Amino acid sequence: MAAKSSWAAFPHDAKAFAYAGDALRKAWPKLHAGDTEPFPDAARAAMLIAAAGKNAPKGVSADALSTALQDAWRAFHHGDFKTAFDAGQVLGPVGASVAVKALGIHATYLVDDDGERLKRFEQAASIAETAVKALPDEANSHYRHAFALGRYSQGLSIAKALKAGIAGKVRTALEAALDRSPKHAEAHTAMALYHAEIIGKVGSMIGGLTYGAKSAEAEKHIAAALKLTPQSPIAHIEHGNVLMLLHGDKKEAAAAGEYEKAAKLKPLDAMEALDAAYAASQLE
Repeated sequence: MAAKSSWAAFPHDAKAFAYAGDALRKAWPKLHAGDTEPFPDAARAAMLIAAAGKNAPKGVSADALSTALQDAWRAFHHGDFKTAFDAGQVLGPVGASVAVKALGIHATYLVDDDGERLKRFEQAASIAETAVKALPDEANSHYRHAFALGRYSQGLSIAKALKAGIAGKVRTALEAALDRSPKHAEAHTAMALYHAEIIGKVGSMIGGLTYGAKSAEAEKHIAAALKLTPQSPIAHIEHGNVLMLLHGDKKEAAAAGEYEKAAKLKPLDAMEALDAAYAASQLE
């Protein structure tokens, strides 16, 4: 289990990402422009408790849940990913959004061992699947599931993932997320990658006939993500990846330009700092 495994520390200066006290609420719209996660105030916490029913944390008031969720997200934005994961996990499905995001971002960038990374994405997918059952109306129940499955499938190889039927599950989860939150930029980005990765692997004809993958859909979704979050490093990184998957060497210069944009953006939190550092590393 990831909670018992080693968690490499966030490797950059996190002073600017503390968001103590009311600073978190003020920064929230920008911090969560990508995933449209609602701010966990007491009213939101009460709604989650009611929606989760028997799956809500026992004996936890709305005020206490609000404080716990804010602290978990504060830890996430500061790069204290294990703290954020543990704090989310203890809350069950109502803490799954922060738990899966912390586990997934840490695994993406700070776990070197391929096997361990795959295990963590598998665990993240399992946590998210539980959240989908407990909180089906939450866009991020579905999006976190798609994110974890997508990262897991990238570790397997696209061919194995297609054979295992993971692609269909990812698409279904992303459609559910976008149905509930049409301005979910990260879901648009992931949907663009869904189409582009399949076309990149099996070609546009088989990709279209077998999986409904279309270049035009990839381009539409990445354009939506960039319009919603023009200052997000990951939107530019994945735009570069989409260009390479769809067009190969013909778009190499344009893809590099997107990575350059990502590397130059000022990160708002630890996740964006890791995204920007990754983009810079790919240009070396």
